[in-house]
Parts: sequence; C-alpha cells; structure tokens
Amino acid sequence: MQWETVIGLEIHTQLTTKSKIFSGASIAFGAEPNTQACLVDLGFPGVLPVLNEAVVKKAILFGTAIDAEIARRTVFARKNYFYPDLPKGYQISQLDHPIVGMGHVDITLENGENKRIGVTRAHLEEDAGKSLHEDFHGMTGIDLNRAGTPLLEIVSEPDMSSAKEALAYAKKIHQIVVYLGICDGNMQEGSFRVDANVSVRPVGQEELGARAELKNINSFRFLEKAINFEVERQIDILESGGRVVQETRLYDAAKDETRSMRSKEEANDYRYFSDPDLLPVIIEEDFIADAVSEMPELPAARRARFEEQYGLSAYDADVLTATRQHADYYEIVVADAGDAKLSANWVMVELAGALNKAGLDLSQSPVDAQRFSGLVKRIADNTISGKIAKTVFEAMWDSGDSADAIIEAKGLKQITDSGAIEAIVDEVLTDNPAQVENFRNADPDKQPKMLGFFVGQVMKKSQGKANPKQVNELLRKKLLG
Repeated sequence: MQWETVIGLEIHTQLTTKSKIFSGASIAFGAEPNTQACLVDLGFPGVLPVLNEAVVKKAILFGTAIDAEIARRTVFARKNYFYPDLPKGYQISQLDHPIVGMGHVDITLENGENKRIGVTRAHLEEDAGKSLHEDFHGMTGIDLNRAGTPLLEIVSEPDMSSAKEALAYAKKIHQIVVYLGICDGNMQEGSFRVDANVSVRPVGQEELGARAELKNINSFRFLEKAINFEVERQIDILESGGRVVQETRLYDAAKDETRSMRSKEEANDYRYFSDPDLLPVIIEEDFIADAVSEMPELPAARRARFEEQYGLSAYDADVLTATRQHADYYEIVVADAGDAKLSANWVMVELAGALNKAGLDLSQSPVDAQRFSGLVKRIADNTISGKIAKTVFEAMWDSGDSADAIIEAKGLKQITDSGAIEAIVDEVLTDNPAQVENFRNADPDKQPKMLGFFVGQVMKKSQGKANPKQVNELLRKKLLG
C-alpha cells in the first residue's frame, strides 16, 4: 500500500520582552533557579495578572508579516492541568479568540518550486516552569524562573507532507521571527521550540490518520530525524495490521527514536474558560498602526531588492539575506566599498569561512563591517590584489587594525606601474627561454594553462605585489605578439 504523510507544526516562540507576560519579573536566561519568579508567577492568592503591552505589539508584527488577520478583540483563557512546574494549576493562554488568525508563509521545496503553508493561528500564552531531573538522586527539581515567560504559539495547517517540508517551514518561521526581532531564535536555550503532529494515511484517503504529537524538539536536525522515524513507525504498525494510537511522544536523540509520553489530550480535557482576572483586549487601529510602524524589511522583500539594487544573483541575494544581521553587515560594506559583487564575494566566502573556522557568530566577528569595507575598497581600487587581501584580512582578524594601517606597515601596496611590471615580465622571459619556446610551439588550447607558469614567476619576483590583470595582459602580448 502507498502511504502519504500529513504534518502540522506548533511552534513556541519566546518573545523578546524584558519582563514576563503578566508580571514585572525578568525573563533573562541563566539566572539561579527560582530567583526570577514573583508572586504573580507563583499564583499566590490575591495577586492579579497585568498584560504586558509589548507582547501584543510583537504578536501584531508577526501577524502582519504572514499576511494574517489581526483580531480587534482577543480574550485570554485558563487552560487547566496539574503538573509540578505549573504552580497555579492552570496556564493562561488563548483558545477561541486568538490575537492572530489565518495567515500563510511560502516555502521553497527541494525541486525549486514554492509551496504555500497555511498558518491556522498564533496565540499568546505564558510558559510553564521547568522540571529538572539530573543531580537530584531520584527526585525532581522545579525551577520556576521560566513560569510566566511570554510565548507566541504559531499553529500551522496540516499542509506539509514530508520531513523536508516541515523543516523548510520551521526554518522560514524562525527566519521571520528573528528578522522581526520578536524572538532571538535560540533553540538551545528553548526560545524556539517545535512540536510536530504527524500522521499517515493511504494515498487518496481524505480522512486523517491518528496522529502523534512529538514534543519540544529543540533543533532543526532533530526535527527532521524525529518526523522520519515517526512516519516509519506508524507505517510499520499499520502494515502489520495494528492501529496507531493518538498520543504525545518524545524524541530521544541518543537512540534516534520516539517513545510514548502520555495519551494525547483534546481541548475539552483542559476545561478552558475565560480568565476572570483578565478583561478582553480591544485592539484599536491606531495601536496596530503604531506596532506596524516598527516593521523591518522582511527577507523576501530584501532579497528582491538586493537583486535589483545591487545586481546580485538570486543565490547571492538569498545567502546574504538569510539573517537580518548578515544583510545589515553587507549593506554597510557595500555602501562604503561601492563594488556590490566584490563585497558580496568577500562577505560570503572569506568572512563566512573565517567565522566558521573559528566557530563564531557574525556578532562575534573581530572585524566589524566598517573595517571590512575598508579592505574591500583597497581591492576595488587596486591598492592590493585579492591574494594580498587575504593576508591583510588575516592580520586584521588577529590584530584589530584597519586594512590601511596593515598595508602601510607591511608595505603591501600593489605595483600598478606598467613600466615596473614590464621590466619584471621581461626578466622572467629572458630567464626562461625553453619555457617561452615551448609555449609558442604549443597548441592554442594548451597555452592558457602554460601561461600560469610565467604568471607565477612574475608574482614571485614582485613578492606578490604586481597587479595580476596587468601581468596577464603583458605576458600574453609578449608571448603571443
């Protein structure tokens, strides 16, 4: 039997506010356990939640970015369940009236085609605390620092049919929320967590199969592996005559498998009802306009502009706009250096390579965009060759000095005087008569490769300072003339 996979994702994005969604407690990562949970977060009697205005603006930004409906009236509800890291016995969330309604994002498939994925809703809620199982000798520790941290839960339609598509969608949502500045996207710290609802059904069947929810996947690689394992698991069960049980499962990265966690709950299991401590939120047009005024240029628009404004290829524009930070860096470089393609090549190849080798993020680069543009300018105006530029860049990386300072201190200025270069070329040709004769007698299609010998000799004699373009032109003129 032929099977098809149906996947929907629920993505929890931690919003970049300074304080929690309903209290003034800090959300800074890494604090000592239970030092950032106030009486509101702990659910003490008599305390009242107060909505953080910033989370509403961030939700509006996201809704606008995915072309979604923004609710003018949104309501908070209590989602009731009992768990050690949920001190109130309920989580404040949204059910019937989410702040963001239907929207969509477009992903690019492996074959280059685009596919539209529907976003059912995005709603605001508070995070729960965290249960810690290590180092407690058979007991569980509870850290409530995370309780009350603001989340925007983004729920997709079941529009994805493979792990690759789910991965592309998750990465697209990640790119959008980081570009908007509403989430830092740090998966290791739990700022961006993905739950995957996975089911299979016979090809052609309209009814969905029983689904498993894979919880709290914290890396893109694990998301793809978890879905692939779960699809195979469900197909094996069905083909052996069994029945897939609707349940929540955890992905074990060490064993590369999913395992049962608990039966899957439905909305009525949580006994949702409107939170009596929080009035409905009425969102006026002026408030939306104010929020949207902070909207940055989004990746797709910026990619198109890079192609048009800078004449970059679709590939180069895609790489340079992959993150807002990289796009900003490139625009600073090209604004100063002036050569769009040269700037793109150096940012994408030399800078990216050095960062990768050092295991650094762009924000940790020892060479900032202003100083990097100074290096690109000196290549563009022929002060130094591309080869010498690599030496200068290494020195800039290690010392923090500017390109001009290093070029001056090391005497690396390129020789562009045609007379001086011609003298070196003549000397090389005089010193290598046999090679000159072989070149002139060789088939024309072999000569370009043989020319490399003479170029190398000239560059060696000039200590790498001769302008390569002039060297090639003079050698061709003298050898072929």
